[in-house]
Amino acid sequence: MALLLASASPRRRELLALAGVDFTVCVSNADESVPAGTPPAQAAMLTAEKKARAVAKTHPADTVLGADTIVVDGDAVLGKPHDAAQAKAMLRRLSGKTHTVITGVCIVRDGEAETFFAESRVTFYPLSDAEIDAYVATGEPMDKAGAYGIQGRGCTLVERIEGDYFNIVGLPVAAVVRRLRDTGV
Repeated sequence: MALLLASASPRRRELLALAGVDFTVCVSNADESVPAGTPPAQAAMLTAEKKARAVAKTHPADTVLGADTIVVDGDAVLGKPHDAAQAKAMLRRLSGKTHTVITGVCIVRDGEAETFFAESRVTFYPLSDAEIDAYVATGEPMDKAGAYGIQGRGCTLVERIEGDYFNIVGLPVAAVVRRLRDTGV
């Protein structure tokens, strides 16, 4: 029985490898839409489950890990920006404030799904337009929820964090490893 990671995220691959987990990447093409009004943690878990179940459907003998990370500011969920203008708007919105990063996780084994989430809080320094423009010009924000990567150049935006750093990167790896152990993986 293999562990399949239902994610194209290079950060999730790096974190699992860092933890010494043997896995194979099997990218999910699941529909990631969620019903309007779904609370953020539920939305992240629902998307993670959709990803995991899509892969499990074609690999029923394996254990599948799906994950989805979102950034929440107030009542707004900030996904990956579509363009530089949207990335700049997200960063202006987060400037000088505290926001929440939620990663929903789903482990599917033998057709049964276990879902959970991790939540961390991130506080940004106040950011000037010049800082935002320079950061967006690096291209780093474009494939990241909330338009920043704490593990890259985005680390210079962050004043403090509360909670699991690795959750902010994209996977609460210690919690995942413990759940995988509990399921016999």
